[in-house]
Amino acid sequence: MGTMGHHQRSRSASGSPSATRSSNATELDFAAADLECPFGGIDALGAVELRETAYEIFFMSCRSSGGASEGEVSSPVAGAGARGGSAVMSSKVKKALGLKPRRSAPTTVRTSSQNSGPVSPGRTRRPMTSAEIMRQQMRVTEQSDARLRRTLMRAVVGQVQVGKRPDSIVLPLELLRQLKPSEFTDGEEYHQWQFRQIKLLEAGLILHPSLPLDRLHAAVLRFREVMRATEIRAIDTGKGSDAMRVLNNAVHALAWRPGSGSDACHWADGYPLNVLLYVSLLQTVFDHREHTVVLDEVDELLELIKKTWPILGVGRALHNVCFAWVFFQQYVVTEQAEPDLASATLALLADVAADAKQGSRESQSRDPVYTKVLLSVLGKMQEWAEKRLLDYHDRYEKGIGGTAMEILLSLALAAGKIVADREYAGTGNFAADRVDYYIRCSMKNIFTKILENGMAEADPADDPGVVLTQLARDAEQLAMFERANFSPLLRRLHPAPIAVAAVTLHGCFGVVLREYLSKVTILTEELVRVLHSANRLEKALAQMTAEDAADCDDDRAKAVVGDMEPYEVESVVMGLLKAWMDDRLRIGSDCILRAKETESWIPKSKEEPFPASAIELMRLSRATIDEFSDIPATAKDDVVQALVDGLDSTFQDYISFVASCGSKQSYVPPLPALTRCNQDSGFFRLWKKAALPSCQAPEANPRGSASQHTPRPSISRGTQRIYVRLNTLHYVLTHVQAIDESLSSLSSASGGNRVAAFDRTRAAAQSAVSRVAEVAAFRLIFLDSRHSFYQGLYVRNVVDTRIRPVLRALKQNLSFLVSVLVDHAQPVAVREVMKASFQAFLMVLLAGGNDRSFTRADHGMVEEDFRSLKRAFCTCGEGLVPEDVVVQEAEAAEGVVELMARPTEQLIAAFGAATSESIAGVREYEDSDGGATLVPPTARQWGPADPNTILRVLCHRDDEAANQFLKRTFQLAKRR
Repeated sequence: MGTMGHHQRSRSASGSPSATRSSNATELDFAAADLECPFGGIDALGAVELRETAYEIFFMSCRSSGGASEGEVSSPVAGAGARGGSAVMSSKVKKALGLKPRRSAPTTVRTSSQNSGPVSPGRTRRPMTSAEIMRQQMRVTEQSDARLRRTLMRAVVGQVQVGKRPDSIVLPLELLRQLKPSEFTDGEEYHQWQFRQIKLLEAGLILHPSLPLDRLHAAVLRFREVMRATEIRAIDTGKGSDAMRVLNNAVHALAWRPGSGSDACHWADGYPLNVLLYVSLLQTVFDHREHTVVLDEVDELLELIKKTWPILGVGRALHNVCFAWVFFQQYVVTEQAEPDLASATLALLADVAADAKQGSRESQSRDPVYTKVLLSVLGKMQEWAEKRLLDYHDRYEKGIGGTAMEILLSLALAAGKIVADREYAGTGNFAADRVDYYIRCSMKNIFTKILENGMAEADPADDPGVVLTQLARDAEQLAMFERANFSPLLRRLHPAPIAVAAVTLHGCFGVVLREYLSKVTILTEELVRVLHSANRLEKALAQMTAEDAADCDDDRAKAVVGDMEPYEVESVVMGLLKAWMDDRLRIGSDCILRAKETESWIPKSKEEPFPASAIELMRLSRATIDEFSDIPATAKDDVVQALVDGLDSTFQDYISFVASCGSKQSYVPPLPALTRCNQDSGFFRLWKKAALPSCQAPEANPRGSASQHTPRPSISRGTQRIYVRLNTLHYVLTHVQAIDESLSSLSSASGGNRVAAFDRTRAAAQSAVSRVAEVAAFRLIFLDSRHSFYQGLYVRNVVDTRIRPVLRALKQNLSFLVSVLVDHAQPVAVREVMKASFQAFLMVLLAGGNDRSFTRADHGMVEEDFRSLKRAFCTCGEGLVPEDVVVQEAEAAEGVVELMARPTEQLIAAFGAATSESIAGVREYEDSDGGATLVPPTARQWGPADPNTILRVLCHRDDEAANQFLKRTFQLAKRR
């Protein structure tokens, strides 16, 4: 009984209650077959309920067909009576599908109605009718079948006699009317049966209607009320039942809706309900006891099943698709044990292809349900077959299973070709393209498996190159296995399968090789072995590819050869060097990025007054040069300049970051408006002089009077951090010089040319040193020392606010700077502090605001104070600022101090002369009335010949002549 051709079946016991829907022995495990239904499902109806409903529809369709005589009520089959063995052996369907007929005895049953009793040897048997075969195939009990017969005899036959067609009968509604609780074993069974009919009506009329439906339709709402009542308990279905009346009206309103184009009702022809019911019927062609066997009565069964087409809305094209799916599904769930089922599927797919092609030639598109079913079925077929073809090495790892693999190829290509012809007009060579895809995917999968196994077996302490060397040998063996076992079959569909496999394998190993090389920073002996193995594998695969391509004239083979991208082992070293260089430069860039986010400019220690970021960056740069010098390759001479350029850019980026500490102008106070000194009365001068000691001294020196102890340095933390930046720049310059010397030694040892190293870095650092020192100096003088210097010096009068407190604080600050700055940074830092101090002194004299005024008598004290200021810088450190530099920088301030000694009349005359010389540039301000003389613009640098400078001296001159001149000439306001 193991084969289709020798299976012998006896029906004598099949009619017993044991052959019910609850018997799991004959059920197939569809879930275990890894095959999803292409039609989806209906949540409320399971497979058993769908099968029972399908049988009811089948029975009604056969009973109502015109071929039956009116008096025949015992058999639903017209012209399908008893058959002998000779009739069974001539199945046209099996012959068309390439299925072998079974040599079996005629299918018979006992003539006695006592089917449940023991079989008597003398009892006669008769052949089974197709209806009886159908009942057994659908596992319907004799009790249910008898109940259905009685019901349809009362209802359906009467409907036919009055001229109603079967497609005008809503079967579940008729069954609800006719069947009573007394015909069931108990009330619970009746309730379940009744609720199944209600759920079936819901699925066919509301959830999956054949015509669009508004879910808020009044009939839908009435139906829902009845359904909720039925779910709780069975409803009364008598003629006087209100629930039955409401249900009847709702069903008729939904089943006979306008727009269908016919007088037929629509209750079971909506997708996917109709297809699920129809597939349940088609599955009966397989023996429910031996699932690989197709019944010899398949012709008669199909003729009867076709009678359900009007009710289910099925046509010939849709039937062919569903029938192909049924055979394919049976082949899959029976673990592909019977190749004839696959052959039958392919034969049916030929009919499906013809239907699809005919539909594509028609001007109007096919029924959307047919299109949806077609694409879903073909998609699931292709998906299932390709899932195995995409990994055929693993499924047929020993090279066996040629027939099974050939079937998979045929199924996948047949299903896919129909879809491709329909969707893409069949462009290109579909079969060759898909086989190409299968080869590539399967080669990638098996290569990945070999790699993972090799890594799992390898010692973690070993170099990864050991795994890669073995992988190259395994890949070569795999290519040989592919050529010997799979390529002969694949060549029937592809012109160069060996070339495709070899190129794919070459690419897979190339990916692993490149990944390995990306993690290697230096050339080692293990790396040399890996490159040698890769070179050997590449030559073997290239030879296989060339031989396979030479045997065919197809352009595809030649294109495959071009897909093999060489490993270029000879150039790997150069690429490795460049990759290493990029990696080291990236590390340096990452260091700078971290510094930009986290650097606080706190020195590491007193011995190393530099930030951590500078120390880390220089250490990385030094290590990069040392590692580069240790690389055993002559090719490094070609990339040394690129390495230098990369480091140069890194250093410049860091220098730019260090120098980004603001601008000196942000610390310089704005120039106050020009005013003229107010001449106080004699009494007020005496009062101010008396009040000055008690009320003005604290303002002039908030940190303490001149007689207090030596003040501590007033450098703020922000200023100290800027000086750390200055230290950093000199630190970078020192280490760049050392790196440059190392590169020079390396070039001399290798006989190469001297590289141009870090010239731009040096220039950028020198520029940044001047700028950072300038910003720090202006912050120190104008922000940290503002109370004693710009805001305290000469406020109210000169006598009581001399420069001595300023000098004490300045000397303490300079001493502190010398202690925290590196030797190379001290001269420039002190020089910039000197410039800032001279600038502040000039602003006190020329832009001191309303709280400062001077007389000619003050000149001597101011001159003496400035000499003391110059002396402070001349004596700072051991010649940090040369005396000639101090003299040169003090020239502008000394010229202004000299102006303070001149009489007012002389200053007015000098202003007039200076204004005449620069009249072209005096267009800065103008009085709104147009009557005042224009104020000369502020020069970039004050000096004794500058008209704006002379004007400012006059504005601070406390005498009547200056007051009147400024009032008369410029109409300047008086101070308040």
